[in-house]
Amino acid sequence: MPEDIGKLISERIAPHFPEFLKCNSTAALESLSSYRERERDIRTVLESLLRGDFRPCPAPARSRYRFVAWNLERGIELDGQLQVLKSHPYLSAADVYLLTEADIGMARSGNRAVAQEIARELGLCYSFAPCYLNLSKGAGWERMAVGENELGLHGNAILSRYPIRAVRAIHLRNGIDKMAGREKRLGRQAALAAEIEFPNYRAMAVCVHLDANSSQAHRSGQIRDVVRNLSTHPPVVLGGDWNTSTYNSSHANYAIFGFWLRVMMGVENVISNHYLHPERRFERGLFNLLEAHGFEYRQSNRLGEPTVYYDVNDHKARLNLGEWVPGWCFAFIRWALRRHGGRCPLKLDWFATRGVRVDSPVIVESLRSRDGRLLSDHAAIGVDVVVD
Repeated sequence: MPEDIGKLISERIAPHFPEFLKCNSTAALESLSSYRERERDIRTVLESLLRGDFRPCPAPARSRYRFVAWNLERGIELDGQLQVLKSHPYLSAADVYLLTEADIGMARSGNRAVAQEIARELGLCYSFAPCYLNLSKGAGWERMAVGENELGLHGNAILSRYPIRAVRAIHLRNGIDKMAGREKRLGRQAALAAEIEFPNYRAMAVCVHLDANSSQAHRSGQIRDVVRNLSTHPPVVLGGDWNTSTYNSSHANYAIFGFWLRVMMGVENVISNHYLHPERRFERGLFNLLEAHGFEYRQSNRLGEPTVYYDVNDHKARLNLGEWVPGWCFAFIRWALRRHGGRCPLKLDWFATRGVRVDSPVIVESLRSRDGRLLSDHAAIGVDVVVD
């Protein structure tokens, strides 16, 4: 973290957090004179692209290059994540990592600079785009994290064995007012785009995290904003957590109505044909839009296979969902999933590619630490780009 950005947060912005936290909408926040006085500083922080290069020597040319996308779940299990990224036979062989949900200076992840630490430990270069400046420790179980935030930044990153060039952030519109809930944040999602300079190839990598609390149409609109900001050259590998849950989650009432609609459609039918195939109906607009812009996703992913399991019996998952749906909902969710042990498979993580030849898409599930802790609520996904 550059010293000037850290000082800008700690000395000029963070002292106003207690006043900002009293606001229950962005409009109320923007009415504060203290916010208006610090708005330029906040914009500077959220528009800064952080970079570093820890490569000990240039990596060689290859006939194929492996891209891995992984939602790190803040980096709360960073030590275990570092261990598997170094030792897992598939993950350790990746050339480019698209990492979503990476913290800098958040109590929930030990106040560590997650993407930077991974790059340093693996000997990679990295770029990081801040999305949010968090006013509190987070949501659900995160509020119980030990200590306080040192900085409160959260965002997305690209890590690579090869030089990262022409880095830029594509800022996306919010699906909900980030000041209206219990987890109050300044900012918005930012896709991170960069050209990867392989010795014998050049490709654009784009790390994308779409809003979870949003409608299907909003997620499609966020993808539209990303692809419209990409040039037609060079070849593109776009990946990340797209939150294709099939739900309109912009408000609890919409999600509850959607749940009962899916129950009436038949739980088994919805799991098999919709949760695992969001491209068929509920999220079809997003995937149609990608194809209309020359992207393909069918060969770049393992279709019909989950990247996330929602477990109604998992305490952490229940606390997080309980932030915005009433407690009585959980009895009905448990009933709907009674034949599945309370676990619901979902396909949220994707690649889409344009102008490249891909091979062997992979889902790396159930990554755990040495003592058995799940390292993220998302599986990692990977795909190889073949150089002709």
